[in-house]
Amino acid sequence: MSFRDISKEALVGSITLGVVFVAGYFFGKPSKKSEAIFKSHCKDNPLLQYILNHSMREHPVLKSLRLRTMEDSWNVMMVACEQSQFMANLARLIKAKRVIEIGVYTGYNTLSMALALPDDGILVACDISKEYTDIGKPFWKEAGVEQKIDLRIQPALQTLGTVDLCQNSIFISHKMNYFKPFYLNLMIIAYVLWGGQVLNPSPDDLDTVAIDKLNKKLHRDTRVSLSMLTVGDGLTLAIKL
Repeated sequence: MSFRDISKEALVGSITLGVVFVAGYFFGKPSKKSEAIFKSHCKDNPLLQYILNHSMREHPVLKSLRLRTMEDSWNVMMVACEQSQFMANLARLIKAKRVIEIGVYTGYNTLSMALALPDDGILVACDISKEYTDIGKPFWKEAGVEQKIDLRIQPALQTLGTVDLCQNSIFISHKMNYFKPFYLNLMIIAYVLWGGQVLNPSPDDLDTVAIDKLNKKLHRDTRVSLSMLTVGDGLTLAIKL
């Protein structure tokens, strides 16, 4: 089933959840500095390990896809598993049925969100890389959710012109230039701490400067209320007032 085949009436009348990932992937592949920051953040941490040991309930196929993704040289682009689980739980909480995701990579978060959707849910997954999305496809099938995922290999703007971003859509963007939060009720912005580099961003560090700029922009915006959480490498909830 294609997202465009769903009637507008079937989409109206629920809460909107938006999810935005702020990472080096916005600007292309992560820089070596960004990758080093990420790996530093993920070093052995007894307290973090305790949290993961006592909160993660990773689907076995999700785990398999995560381990496969770790074999890729650009695995820094994958969302932290605890962040993905948190967002999937929010989707369950609001009983979301529709997801639009811009930027798929190997599809770990795509799979996580598809598992959270009901049987009649649909996720439009937008990416331009067949190479990376092909890694995830067998895992989507193995988990029994491939029928929920409508993968579009083309520039996302072309896809967005064909879908209805209305009141019960979850909007997930892994690209900074698609950050359009204010037609949604709730946005989730990830990687807002960026390994602590946001405390003193270097002018020539475009990734960190962009994240710091976004954090400041949201803080100034009186149209939203905010909570910044220390989940993964930082997670901001921006609720439209």
